[in-house]
Amino acid sequence: MNIRQEVLTDYPAVFNLIEEAFRNMEISNHQEHFFVERLRKSQAFIPELSLVALLENKIVGHIVLSKINLKTDEKEFQTLILAPVSVLPEFQHRGIGSQLIIAAHKKAIELGFKSVILVGHEDYYPRFGYKKAVAFGIKQPFDVPEDNNLALELVENGLNGVSGTVDYPTYFFE
Repeated sequence: MNIRQEVLTDYPAVFNLIEEAFRNMEISNHQEHFFVERLRKSQAFIPELSLVALLENKIVGHIVLSKINLKTDEKEFQTLILAPVSVLPEFQHRGIGSQLIIAAHKKAIELGFKSVILVGHEDYYPRFGYKKAVAFGIKQPFDVPEDNNLALELVENGLNGVSGTVDYPTYFFE
């Protein structure tokens, strides 16, 4: 398997991949493929953190980390958000998603980022070091079980002194 940065010519295949990956997911609005299109046009998009996984020159997985802010009444902090990670259904449960997550974390560190947040499965993401975000004083602006609101320090003390509520841009919900 090869993991590389997504390029413009990958967009149609990635659009279809994300749609397929989330088609039968119960906890999904089934709009993730449209979200990624909107994200690519935003200031939060970091091309180096939009990665694809290829098997025999076929795109079978995709991940994107993008910039997002945490706000308190006094301060604003920038972090990354992982949303979404997608693998074609016929290639799931083969470690492709895990390899994409590890590669994205590594690249984020190289780019100087210190942390990542996400709303995700409480049994999957802790294996990559994610912990309950509440431990860092990070909250969601909507009702999410504590076990699913997760944060990761990419570097030691990467969330030291960081707290607040996630400030989602409008393109997350359009």
